[in-house]
Amino acid sequence: MRRIGTILGAAALTVLTIPANAHAAAVACGGGVSTGRVAVNGCISAQRGKEGRVYTREITAYIKARNTGPRAVNVSYEAFFRVVDGGYWGKLGSGRTYIPAGGTVEPTEVGASTRVCAPGVKVEIRVHARADGGAWSGWSTAGTAQCQT
Repeated sequence: MRRIGTILGAAALTVLTIPANAHAAAVACGGGVSTGRVAVNGCISAQRGKEGRVYTREITAYIKARNTGPRAVNVSYEAFFRVVDGGYWGKLGSGRTYIPAGGTVEPTEVGASTRVCAPGVKVEIRVHARADGGAWSGWSTAGTAQCQT
């Protein structure tokens, strides 16, 4: 009886952890940059969608930050987006977060853009950040082929 209860409990827990949207894409992060004692990575995901007969991608920019210093710090950040072939950089969003000493901010959504899906189209995001009283970091970029399956 205990064994059956354990198996049913494990099965229920597994069902609860299955993502609701099977089309959700993984978050991929680019190279790191830093501003003082804060290390920053730009991250991107492309979630499939469809509006009528048109296939789309919801391109989302994220920031991942790590405070390597002994004191907590407030960090401001911005994310920009472009189509690699001939596109211009457009601001997706910005924000501010508190990072405790030695703490990490896991990928946090900064902004998103819905794009029509076209074969061979590549998009990229870039993020930068600055700690209070500090200079802006360099750019951390991440890219994806918008319509890959």
